[in-house]
Amino acid sequence: MSLASLAMYASPSPVSEATALFWVALGTRLRAAGVDAPRALDGEIRYDEAWLRPDLVFGQTCGYPYVQRLRGKVQLVATPVYNLPGCDGPLKCSFIIVKASSPVQSIEELRGARAAINEPGSNSGYNLFRAFVAPHARDGRFFSSVQETGGHLASIDVVSKGEADVASIDCVTFGNTQRFDPQRVAGVRILAETAKGPGLPFITSAATPARQLVILRRALAETIADPELAGVCDTLSLRGISLLGDADYEVLAELDRDAARHGYPVIA
Repeated sequence: MSLASLAMYASPSPVSEATALFWVALGTRLRAAGVDAPRALDGEIRYDEAWLRPDLVFGQTCGYPYVQRLRGKVQLVATPVYNLPGCDGPLKCSFIIVKASSPVQSIEELRGARAAINEPGSNSGYNLFRAFVAPHARDGRFFSSVQETGGHLASIDVVSKGEADVASIDCVTFGNTQRFDPQRVAGVRILAETAKGPGLPFITSAATPARQLVILRRALAETIADPELAGVCDTLSLRGISLLGDADYEVLAELDRDAARHGYPVIA
């Protein structure tokens, strides 16, 4: 048995449904090329538990855990190119959001505010956020409190409800939510954009043979370009792939080190 998991962009429901359809098409193409690809995505396994499975044929991770702990343990297949605000080819930023009614106009005005993060292992919700705040921190602090919400949508919700003052939201998640669940983001506004970095790479197991990796890349590009999948890819805002290597992701590790040089190793 083999494993396929695409759980990083799994909402709203039109995105989830399109992701499942995309895999059916990609999996069919892979099996025709001789790859042992499952017929359906695994919807049970936790997103991060799939990453290091030796039977992982196709998955997607975040760039920050990739540079922190997955290097040499998985293989990069390709980085998706999304057609959404905040994206620039395979690069993407995070949006710094505040409540829609907030009078705040700059990051400096948020000194002493309450921050929300999705989780410390996130590039978009933590690493890019920390890099954005680090130059403004004093003695390792900037916010009065930091709450961990467990997900970008929960972070949007706590800012919208006024339970937190600021959060950093992946621009693809924000764009998908704005398209298909606009009410959810109606209570927030974008204050600023973070620096851009390479987006969430598609990965495969370290055990995947080189020949199969070539097939994965070709099948992925062909599936995205397939006219019959145009509607599915439009729902996913997926317009192509870029073949980034390990060195391209080093910028995310450098943001980590740069925050430490500013005396701001953790969001606080």
